[in-house]
Amino acid sequence: MHPNFRVVVVSVAVGTLCALTAAFAVVAMGRPTVLLTSPSATSSGSDVGVIASGDAIVSKRPDLAMISVAVDSQASSASAAQQDLASKAAKLIARVKALGVADKDINTSGYSIGLNYTGNGTIDGYRANEQLLLKWHNVDTVGKTLDALVQQGGATQIGVGFTLADPKAAQAEARALAIADARTRAQAMASAAGVKLGKVVRVSDQSTPSYFTGGFAPVKDAASTQVPVGQLDVQVSVQVAFAIDG
Repeated sequence: MHPNFRVVVVSVAVGTLCALTAAFAVVAMGRPTVLLTSPSATSSGSDVGVIASGDAIVSKRPDLAMISVAVDSQASSASAAQQDLASKAAKLIARVKALGVADKDINTSGYSIGLNYTGNGTIDGYRANEQLLLKWHNVDTVGKTLDALVQQGGATQIGVGFTLADPKAAQAEARALAIADARTRAQAMASAAGVKLGKVVRVSDQSTPSYFTGGFAPVKDAASTQVPVGQLDVQVSVQVAFAIDG
């Protein structure tokens, strides 16, 4: 064979191999719903045969409101702004406690004192701000609570979101449903492949917990604030590995 011809053949073969490798890499980027494997000549009978993903969503009514509330002050000096803020914060905290919020459910989420700039970039004094994060356990009275914090507590910034005080029960319910979903998918795939689904050999939770709804959007001062509670979706995703029998 002529030397130049050999070079061309090798180049074409390498190019084909690279194209196939790239194609397999693209396919591998997506997480498969179900994966079947077969034991190799050197592997044990306990090797994984079917890997399936499962998902489930459980909806629950929130039982805890997270209320963000703040006061701020502006003065010609930092000390004057701080003193005025302390007076406003004391009034707000007193109102919070009068509403029945326990000390353990009152957290300082932010405190700042700094220069205050006008729209044209000049300094016209100092601004101080203090933010609190409150846990409110009676979600049905959130609207009245927000009104009291603004109208009697002097809050100038306020918002609310909802969550579950203890999401473990909802997580467990969703997890059981997700595992059942994975088993159904694996069984369908095993049946299509003509094999018998074996025991579970591995379970992995793929979820990213997030059980909070509603951002801290500003709530306007109103005679009676309406805050619908709605429901939370607790979502769980799992991956379950099954052996193949026979």
